Amino acid sequence: MTSAIRALFVEDDDRLARFTAEYLEQRGVRVTHVRNGERALAEQAKAVFDIVVLDVMLPGARDGFDVCRTLRQRTSIPIIVVTARTEESDRVLGLELGADDYLVKPFSPRELLARLQALVRRATGKVGPGPEVLRAGRIVVDVAAMRVTIDGADVSLTTGEFQLLRALVERRGRVLSREQLLELASGSSDEAFDRSVDVRISRIRQKLGDDPKQPRIIRTIRGLGYMLADDGDDGSGHE
Repeated sequence: MTSAIRALFVEDDDRLARFTAEYLEQRGVRVTHVRNGERALAEQAKAVFDIVVLDVMLPGARDGFDVCRTLRQRTSIPIIVVTARTEESDRVLGLELGADDYLVKPFSPRELLARLQALVRRATGKVGPGPEVLRAGRIVVDVAAMRVTIDGADVSLTTGEFQLLRALVERRGRVLSREQLLELASGSSDEAFDRSVDVRISRIRQKLGDDPKQPRIIRTIRGLGYMLADDGDDGSGHE
């Protein structure tokens, strides 16, 4: 059930992190552990994760609340806040800043796993192999046939363009950085240069009939990356 989940675990207690990561990985979750907020934001910008498990008390200039706020400005990825504080105000603050759930230390790894699974299911509608046919408004992506249509008309895409569009459709409404798109489309962000994403996105827009000056389907979010717009989103206010 958890084979596809990729978790970013932000925790400065190495012993707790090691124990928790071992438990999760034995159950199929791929865990990336970092010890501070700066590293957490850097990892999220360059890699693809399905969920973030975020400790509130972190060393350095950015505590968990600050990291949570910044992540929520960037992406809709699910966030579980972990705190040793028992005050209701701290838990409420985390939720107000955009966290989806919270756990109070000490917590059971089994409970963390259950909450993690539930949030990923809620966010993506799946955990594991994706559906054969993906739909996003006017766009239909047949994964098995590698076929894309818009308003019922076939769209001729290269393999690289197909994989990029598929990644955007699967994560519709979420901002994906160039590095994340490269990893999703090719398996590694080191296999191509960032600019190759821009070129492919430009070609995909052209083939979808998206206005390159005022794109309404694939939006450019300045300084962050690209996002497939939700229905009714006209892309105003963005490049």
